[in-house]
Amino acid sequence: MSIDTGSLDTPVGPHGDEPHDDSISSRLNWLRAGVLGGNDGIVSTAGLVMGVAGATSDRTTILIAGIAGVAAGALSMAAGEYVSVSTQRDSERAILAKERAELRDEPEEELAELAGLYVQKGLSEPLALQVAEALTAHDALAAHAETELGIDPDDLTNPWHAAWASMLAFMLGALLPLLTITLTPPTIRVGATVAAVGVALALTGWVSARLGYGAVRRAVARNVGGGVLAMAVTYWIGALIGTQIG
Repeated sequence: MSIDTGSLDTPVGPHGDEPHDDSISSRLNWLRAGVLGGNDGIVSTAGLVMGVAGATSDRTTILIAGIAGVAAGALSMAAGEYVSVSTQRDSERAILAKERAELRDEPEEELAELAGLYVQKGLSEPLALQVAEALTAHDALAAHAETELGIDPDDLTNPWHAAWASMLAFMLGALLPLLTITLTPPTIRVGATVAAVGVALALTGWVSARLGYGAVRRAVARNVGGGVLAMAVTYWIGALIGTQIG
């Protein structure tokens, strides 16, 4: 079977950036379950306790509502992350099973396909075929999974790791607004909570931007702006409902 060579004259590009690309992918996965989970904990809990604080000044009521919100939010985050990553893992397994079957039933076609992928990366056709044959002899599934599918068969996504990371990050993030609004005097609790949450969101926005190689100012502004808006809306709703009930 002939190989679709594409552009054989394309020069081979530098490959020194490959570990860097893998590093970015790993960092983004960690950020998704870590920093973003912490952000959710900060914003959702801050919005909840600010809403209750807008309706009542009773510290116990605010604390009970906050604790309930933290527990519900953390469990929801864990469950959602587990389901999401489990679905991804099931898809990866199904794709790998399909690839195994193709390697078993159509080995020559799969070899040509793998060589064609290396040609697209810039290798000459003879060299691409030589590399494909060597990698196929070593571990055909791993070669196809990495090059064709972008999957490491020995390192599939773990739903339990993602669930625990997301839940713990949510709880840690939620502690800041909960402790701030319940431990500060009533006269300054709202302002202190807004200030503490704003600083925390600025910090997490900065960290996520730095680790993810994104724009720092944009990430910080997005985090802080969204959090402040959420607190303002929930506080206004709480004050409105509290006034009507009172």
